[in-house]
Amino acid sequence: MSRIFSGVQPTGDLHLGNYLGALRNWVALQHDYECIYCIVDMHAITMWQEPESLVPSTREVTAGLIASGLDPKNNVIFNQSAVPAHAELAWIFNCVARLGWLNRMTQFKDKAGKNRENASVGLYAYPNLMAADILLYKATHVPVGEDQKQHLELCRDIAQKFNSDYGVELFPLTEPLIFGEATRVMSLRDGSKKMSKSDPSENSRINMTDGPDEIARKIKKAKSDPDLLPGEAKGLEGRPEAANLMGIYAALSDKTLGEVCSEFEGQQFSAFKDALTEVAVAVLGPIGDEMARLVADPGYLDGALKDGAERAKAIAEPILAEVYDTVGFLRP
Repeated sequence: MSRIFSGVQPTGDLHLGNYLGALRNWVALQHDYECIYCIVDMHAITMWQEPESLVPSTREVTAGLIASGLDPKNNVIFNQSAVPAHAELAWIFNCVARLGWLNRMTQFKDKAGKNRENASVGLYAYPNLMAADILLYKATHVPVGEDQKQHLELCRDIAQKFNSDYGVELFPLTEPLIFGEATRVMSLRDGSKKMSKSDPSENSRINMTDGPDEIARKIKKAKSDPDLLPGEAKGLEGRPEAANLMGIYAALSDKTLGEVCSEFEGQQFSAFKDALTEVAVAVLGPIGDEMARLVADPGYLDGALKDGAERAKAIAEPILAEVYDTVGFLRP
């Protein structure tokens, strides 16, 4: 069976974009792949995190994965820092990856902004850690959004160079899994920007913990346009807010964008938003309730993460030993 690895940062406030872009797809994959899902707390600290917030955020994100439908008994779910082999392999990859490769990473430029000289080395080199996350388990596939494709290409470059340098076929060239409708959910306030937990406006996103009234309020306030809804998907060109809201409805209702356009052809946004609210509450409401129940039981969440970490180590440690032997490290 093919093996999947993917991760999510424990920076709190999982939102609709996380659910539609990642978590829902992970749930679907768990029946056909061996799945390893990681709360990447080591990645999180490439940007400053309040230490007292990181533990509860890690638990909340774990609760979000489980509440969305990931079974911790059938999937390996753990936090990254609990498996030291991630950092160990990342250092080796720091010595394999080339500076020119990292200089091309657009996400570093976006996150560092104008203060690149003040950015941490971790933020600059974290694509190497991401490659280590994946290749530590010899993952054959990674579910990615469009904004992560460049990092997976770097992972493949690192795997290929390592194999070539040492004359081995140790690491696979991991393949991307890219999904259809609403893989990239945009802000409710600006259809040109990705929905993000870092946006200062709470009205820009629907959190997975929002209740029915809050979901309804945010959808009602969501930016739209005065035109009637088109009957075909091509009619959404140049209408980013309309495309975003109809894409969200399509994903939540398991329909194509074309089917949604046909369903609401010629209608005003007010009627469409009522329908969108109904389906969003129906899908997210039970998840939010289950998240609240799980967060109230930190002992259960910690136990699930501990069990997942032990299972992850059982896979990772023999692979890391193989890497160490290949590189020429003396292992007592």
